[in-house]
Amino acid sequence: MFIYGEVCYAIFFVTLLYAVGFPGNFGVPKTIDSGAEAPLAQALLLNCLLLAGFAVQHSVMARPWFKKTWTRVVPEPAERSTYVLLSSVMLLLLLFVFWQPMGGPVWQVTTPEARAAIYAVYTAGLLIVLVSTFLINHFDLFGLRQVYLYLRKEEYKPLPFRTPAFYAYVRHPLYVGWLLTFWATPDMTVAHLLFAVMTTVYILRAIQWEERDLVTAHGEVYARYRETVPALIPSRSSRGAAPVETQPVR
Repeated sequence: MFIYGEVCYAIFFVTLLYAVGFPGNFGVPKTIDSGAEAPLAQALLLNCLLLAGFAVQHSVMARPWFKKTWTRVVPEPAERSTYVLLSSVMLLLLLFVFWQPMGGPVWQVTTPEARAAIYAVYTAGLLIVLVSTFLINHFDLFGLRQVYLYLRKEEYKPLPFRTPAFYAYVRHPLYVGWLLTFWATPDMTVAHLLFAVMTTVYILRAIQWEERDLVTAHGEVYARYRETVPALIPSRSSRGAAPVETQPVR
């Protein structure tokens, strides 16, 4: 079980590295704008199906009702690792491989200083994602803590509900980081715009699903947190506004 969790994490780590270069058009063999263009209608349909497939898998498997059923098939200590594995497969083997470039530029920034500033935002988004996972326990989020405790024959206990650092200012800093990464490009193409728009729509919808589960799991504590801390855009009123401790479901 422990080795299985380690393998799932290794596959996730490779996928994460690929995801850094895919929207940024660097460092990986296939990027969001590389490759031969297919007919527009064909590319549009395929890309929408790929994004929809990932969204369905990523959201449905995260829901408590699915996990309750799923753990009748997959051992409970391996549930999170399996979720991570299937999410990685959907990204690395399907979306990244079969994604179709399409259309011309929507905008193109040519000034070196402006391009550097945009890439700085892109990098900041990736750093926010990475740091946010460690703030809420990176190893629990990606299934390593569960299989490690199983290896030691210790009972798994969910982490306490807390709001460290970024989480005191926005409820979903992980999503903030990804949104910055998806939109911060000096060379926006039609394919990249489709990717950014659809992932943004998915994130906004996923927040609603996730928070419904969090309210069910944590009750009034999370309800108060949601009332005082904005979802994605920090405000003055949110500064230090959350004395509770929280951790997102996924």
